[in-house]
Amino acid sequence: LQKQFGFDFQTLVDGEVILHLYNRGGIEQTASMLDGVFAFILLDTANRKVFLARDTYGVRPLFKVLTDDGFLGVCSEAKGLINLKHSTSLCSKVEPFLPGHYEVLDLKPSGKVASVELVKFHSCKDEPLHVACDTVEALPSGFDLETVKSNIRILFENAVRKRLMAHRRIGCLLSGGLDSSLVAAVLLKLMKEINVNYPLQTFAIGMENSPDLLAARKVAAHIGSEHHEVILNTEEGIQAIEEVIFSLETYDITTIRASIGMYLVSKYIRKKTDSVVIFSGEGSDELTQGYIYFHKAPSPEEAAEESERLLKELYLFDVLRADRTTAAHGLELRVPFLDHRFTSYYLSLPAELRIPKNGIEKYLLRLSFEDSNLLPKEILWRPKEAFSDGIASVKKSWFSILQDYIDQQVDDLLLEKAAEKYPFNPPKTKESYYYRQIFEKHYSGRSSWLPHYWMPRWVKATDPSARTLKHYKSATQE
Repeated sequence: LQKQFGFDFQTLVDGEVILHLYNRGGIEQTASMLDGVFAFILLDTANRKVFLARDTYGVRPLFKVLTDDGFLGVCSEAKGLINLKHSTSLCSKVEPFLPGHYEVLDLKPSGKVASVELVKFHSCKDEPLHVACDTVEALPSGFDLETVKSNIRILFENAVRKRLMAHRRIGCLLSGGLDSSLVAAVLLKLMKEINVNYPLQTFAIGMENSPDLLAARKVAAHIGSEHHEVILNTEEGIQAIEEVIFSLETYDITTIRASIGMYLVSKYIRKKTDSVVIFSGEGSDELTQGYIYFHKAPSPEEAAEESERLLKELYLFDVLRADRTTAAHGLELRVPFLDHRFTSYYLSLPAELRIPKNGIEKYLLRLSFEDSNLLPKEILWRPKEAFSDGIASVKKSWFSILQDYIDQQVDDLLLEKAAEKYPFNPPKTKESYYYRQIFEKHYSGRSSWLPHYWMPRWVKATDPSARTLKHYKSATQE
């Protein structure tokens, strides 16, 4: 953008571009031209305006509180706002600022504000405005398979390349599943091309000999990364639950389960290495229909709709997990699968092309990289393993270890009365009751931050774990 518009920068801070864009074309153009992840508050005292904006998928967090009498509080975490004392108002509503929106507020002479409008500036299906500044040439159109596969490769590689801008060392989370493996493989290839002078560190977490650890080891050997393994021990995992819920600000079951491993691997990265900018595979399951329940979609159109719904809600679930668990340890997350141009292209493809094929989810994505030799074939075609399951040993799932522990902590009688105590999103299991108690301890009365629990569609699931679904087939069971 600096080159495109000839902005005269005074600092090396990436956020400076926001001021220049705003000065040049106002708030709508500013939000629409930013290719990346952001949450900002901009104060224009000359025109007595305040603006808030957040990126398309809400990868970066933003919360606000606005009282009836015009007192505005903004923070990247809700915990910074819940105890704000303000003379005239009681407990005001702290809420997440919606992704892909900007808000305009009038600034009164008294310093108070009034909301003027909330505008949705980008939807995940629309090609972003900043394509005009992109380094990738116009791509061939048409939906014949070879063209589509080539476009997917070009755009994904470009999504990773853009995110190589960094003053600090780059590392990559590597679970050994398709998504993180593709990110790591493309990342390493591009780092070699630009002669980065240090090896890429990849990080995996799991219990001894868990499916994820074994697969990640294979990928690291194939791509040649400096690989680190963090062994998850049950006690450490259980001890981390409260810290994790405090960091996440949610009581969603699947989010908490998956966050424990990610929180502990982030802790390791921070303590034992100098990698700070961390690449990860989030967003791919939502975009490319990676969840196992997509096999049960009634039609390609309904699968496409579900994919969009999941992307819109990412900020409540997977992206919330990935951002908070890394940021809690001072790491900066980068998620190439949520690149605006890549996602809008993928979502523009015919619904029929995007559904699972031959019993394999993310079929199109896998097929696109089939001949690239980026990954071993058995990794490229490895079945989906939910993160909280993949880190577990085959003998016993991580979620069943958690449940056994929690079983001892929550009395049956408490669970029977759960709906009375927690009428909104009442916990149905001891595990969800246990998480809810911890959440309420820190964020009492804020249960509306989570509109609903994450659950698979089209199947009669009572637990979000993929291991409970009939379709589940892990490589170790075949």
